[in-house]
Amino acid sequence: MQFEGLSAVVSGGAGGLGGATARRLVELGMGVVVFEPEADRAHAFTQELGANAVYVPGDHNDDAAVQRAIAEAQRIGMFCINVNAAGVAINSPPTASIDGTPHDMQIFRDMVELHLFGPFNMSRLCAAAFALNKPDEDGQRGVIINTASTAAFDGQARQAAYSASKSGIVGLTMAMARDLAEIGVRACAIAPGPILTPRLAGAPEALKAALIGNVAFPKRFGRAEEYASLVEAILRTPFLNGQTIRLDGAMSTPLTSMAGAPAPK
Repeated sequence: MQFEGLSAVVSGGAGGLGGATARRLVELGMGVVVFEPEADRAHAFTQELGANAVYVPGDHNDDAAVQRAIAEAQRIGMFCINVNAAGVAINSPPTASIDGTPHDMQIFRDMVELHLFGPFNMSRLCAAAFALNKPDEDGQRGVIINTASTAAFDGQARQAAYSASKSGIVGLTMAMARDLAEIGVRACAIAPGPILTPRLAGAPEALKAALIGNVAFPKRFGRAEEYASLVEAILRTPFLNGQTIRLDGAMSTPLTSMAGAPAPK
């Protein structure tokens, strides 16, 4: 894939994973729309990236905002890449607590809306825009990369809502890839383990030590730049489609309570 002249929308584009991805795509010569609800952080970050980056404020569940991001991406290049890395910390209770209190359903709804509905909304609207692109030599018109999590496969205590959301990303990836094959759009997902973003950096030290203890090799947290490099590898590999790729240092997952922890991405 030749990146010059192309453009992308990165949702959560000023966050840890999204920010590293936006930076890498700009380095590759692409125009990048940083799609992000947190205006101050996103504006400063976009200025840092330079002339090839544009900030569009908005939420990924807001169709009008998504369409504004798409229109801006079409203005600055051939829009054919969508990376979805938006997410915020939502503390989740256990399914039921020892005093007989059940999990709050609104928290569950909020988690699924943020981490599953939003990425799918971005995917469907971006794919519709990609359908109008001129295909390349493989017939490809676009690529969508969503963010799952190792929690999709190995959910921890107090992760029922988060794990359900990320399992949904894994489940839709192959189905979406097959749906979009007829218009030449690929769909993949990345399932990070513990990546040292600012969010995880603020977690309790005992929790961080436990998470690193579960990683086989290298014995450290992942880096956001490694997520971005995997995005690049997916873009450069047209035969890679419908797959969810774990990025976790061969992590094993003995029981680790996620009480009070931010979402691990």
